Amino acid sequence: MYIITHRKLFYILSGILVVASFATLLLLGLNLGIDFKGGALLEVGYADSRPEKAEIEKTLASIDAYASVRPVGESGFIIRLRELTEDEHRALLTALSFGGAHQAAEVRFDSIGPLLGREAALKSLLAIALVIICIVLFITFAFRKVSEPVSSWKYGVITIVALLHDVLIPVGVFAYLGHSAGVELDTLFVTALLVVLGFSVHDTIVVFDRVRENLRLARENRSQESFDVIVGKSVSQTVTRSVNTSLTTIIALVVLYFVGPVSTQYFSLALIIGIIAGTYSSICIASPLLVTVEKWRARS
Repeated sequence: MYIITHRKLFYILSGILVVASFATLLLLGLNLGIDFKGGALLEVGYADSRPEKAEIEKTLASIDAYASVRPVGESGFIIRLRELTEDEHRALLTALSFGGAHQAAEVRFDSIGPLLGREAALKSLLAIALVIICIVLFITFAFRKVSEPVSSWKYGVITIVALLHDVLIPVGVFAYLGHSAGVELDTLFVTALLVVLGFSVHDTIVVFDRVRENLRLARENRSQESFDVIVGKSVSQTVTRSVNTSLTTIIALVVLYFVGPVSTQYFSLALIIGIIAGTYSSICIASPLLVTVEKWRARS
């Protein structure tokens, strides 16, 4: 009952996080990678001594003044720059060898045109929107027999409020990381958001289903328990399961973040942030909102 009784504190905390994330997104924007805006990504490794980052940037200046260089591991660099022709690609690899002073080996090369990048961005937004719509329809259908004291469609709306909370927080964090650390968003980030949506709605449905079951038992037993007591009891019955499930997933993701390949590092970070936000929202936001909506209905 603590969460339900003190729900306003959780609303305030979530409000601060969401407003901060939204403000960061508006002020700083997203640092989109080549998957969305087009360009080339080249990862090179050096067998002997790795040149200084300044040397790489000086070499790239004549090709793309806005190219970014990030060290990776102990012997490589990840370079992001404009779209390259095949001749420019070969010439760049030769230049990165510095006339044989360093042995540069291409580890990975990706090139995407601007049209394909815009198409990927639109499809990513469409995928997220479709997932959210399908979730609303599913929850409305699944809880169609629950009409008192909160209508079934309101369960769906409350779930969407919680999901927007879960998406905005990692987006806001990555908007800040893109500005401060040059982190670029790619299709893996979109995949992470979709996973977070699925994970979060699963947790929320578990709690809502327990509420539905406890409402049924209360009717059968002609219990006089109020709706907020029933919701509080439902949260108490499921909170340990939700936290333990999320914690085991987060432990695996933390390991992947520190020992996994660089290409999945920020994917893991997005999942960690999103799953923490999703677990929090399913317990401290979605369930209390049921009580708030019921109280609004009772007053009207």
